[in-house]
Amino acid sequence: MSLLVVGLSHRTAPVGVLERAALTGDVPTRLLHDAAATATVAEAALLNTCNRIELYADVDKFHAGVAELSLLLAHHSGVDLEELTSHLYVHYEDRAVHHLFSVACGLDSMVVGEGQILGQLRDALAKAQEEHTAGRGLNELFQQALRVGKRAHSETGIDKAGQSLVTFGLEQVAAGAGEIAGKRALVVGAGSMSSLAAATLVRSGVTDLLIANRTPARAERLVEILGPDVARTVDLAKVPEVLADVDLVISCTGAAGVVIRAEDVATAVASRTAAQPLALLDLAMPRDVDHAVHELPGALLVDLESLSHAHAATPGAGDVDQVTRIVADEVSAFGAAQRAARIAPTVVALRAMASDVVAAELGRLDSRLPDLDERSRAEITQTVRRVVDKLLHAPTVRVKQLAAEPGGASYAEALRELFDLDPAAVHAVSGTPVGGTPQPSAGGSR
Repeated sequence: MSLLVVGLSHRTAPVGVLERAALTGDVPTRLLHDAAATATVAEAALLNTCNRIELYADVDKFHAGVAELSLLLAHHSGVDLEELTSHLYVHYEDRAVHHLFSVACGLDSMVVGEGQILGQLRDALAKAQEEHTAGRGLNELFQQALRVGKRAHSETGIDKAGQSLVTFGLEQVAAGAGEIAGKRALVVGAGSMSSLAAATLVRSGVTDLLIANRTPARAERLVEILGPDVARTVDLAKVPEVLADVDLVISCTGAAGVVIRAEDVATAVASRTAAQPLALLDLAMPRDVDHAVHELPGALLVDLESLSHAHAATPGAGDVDQVTRIVADEVSAFGAAQRAARIAPTVVALRAMASDVVAAELGRLDSRLPDLDERSRAEITQTVRRVVDKLLHAPTVRVKQLAAEPGGASYAEALRELFDLDPAAVHAVSGTPVGGTPQPSAGGSR
């Protein structure tokens, strides 16, 4: 497996670019299929969140893979390739694995250490499996990334270093608009992020909570979970009207355009009598709240852009170094296991060839000594096999050890040359046709 990652995130692109590049509707699915259909890609997965878009692919050619995936990202995001390229990052082989493991641990998140990324990675893998674009390689990689992320959270205090984006956002709101407890709040959206926001508000002391969503049934289910004594639904079309009746708005929908207009906020602010500003926390990408709200007196807008600046100014967590070491160790172990696995078909083919040689020689012995008694024949057979096993044991064990080290692929090639192994036999063991790409596993590649 030759892993390639091409993507952009809050670390490389301003929020304005991320907003324009955001993949919504059925675009992520189409991008995933188009990536998997390119000539250089055997498997593909897409990690698409509010602050990152990353294509993971098993490729047979690095430069062609980078070019094709970059072009696809530009095409499906609608951002010009020349502009997008300046914000893209590329990772290959071990560096790509290191990046994914770092992402899984929350080291690359806007809020370092946040745990929501694990669920997003799990969703990305599930989507690639569902669409049959992920085979054995990406399945193993993402499953290991999830295990590494869980290890980081269980063995270190990275959870304390980082918070969910919702919690961090509410801290910024509280700093500018007063304590959350006792506020009247509106949550627009009923997806995973909005549900987390609603639950966090209830835990923070909000006792009057409105939920608005494009699909009323989802809003009603969320109200049932939170409790009708605390939450109630409101029609999405009535959001402009209820803005004046609340103190805090959290919006996170999948809408392609603005959901809360500046003029509606201005109208709401004008009719408010509360001393504190109307606070709006926009966690959507692309943004739900008109950026012009930043300029309105009497309103406080906290969005992903301001959250990025705020988090950049916070001190780093002491556990980050420990998680960084965990990632380095796990990347090393994963690489060694992958390299060792590559030589396994060659070792199996070598032992199969040796077994064939033993069988042929024993057959020749039978033809020359047809009257040989069974006891003697069994003793000779055991002796010959033991000799072959002992001769092969040391070199096969050592070549597995050497193959696990960086650059170990050359040892497999040397073994094939030394013993004149038939390439077709080696590929038959690995399930790969000569000169081809790995065949889909039961988990499904395209």
